[in-house]
Amino acid sequence: MTDAPRTDEIEAAAFRRLLHHLNQARPDVQNIDLMILAGFCRNCLADWYREAAAERGVDLDRETARERVYGMPFAEWKARHQREATPEQLAAFEAARAAHAKA
Repeated sequence: MTDAPRTDEIEAAAFRRLLHHLNQARPDVQNIDLMILAGFCRNCLADWYREAAAERGVDLDRETARERVYGMPFAEWKARHQREATPEQLAAFEAARAAHAKA
């Protein structure tokens, strides 16, 4: 596709759909599970969002970026949806992180 503005529009729509899926359709999927399976989570998306803003000269703090990704303040998200990581999740996370470091 050579039409950059159109590509940006399509990519933005796909990103919004991903956020909707993660936050409205599947809030039960924990960030640690995303990290284990995919190597990124909602917080990573917020960091990438903030970095993309900075690259374009837009100053965006971490909490604001998280609110845009989560669709609500992060503290509210945590209170509603985030559970304490189980020992099994923590072990799987460490194994995935170690495997990633070797790659």
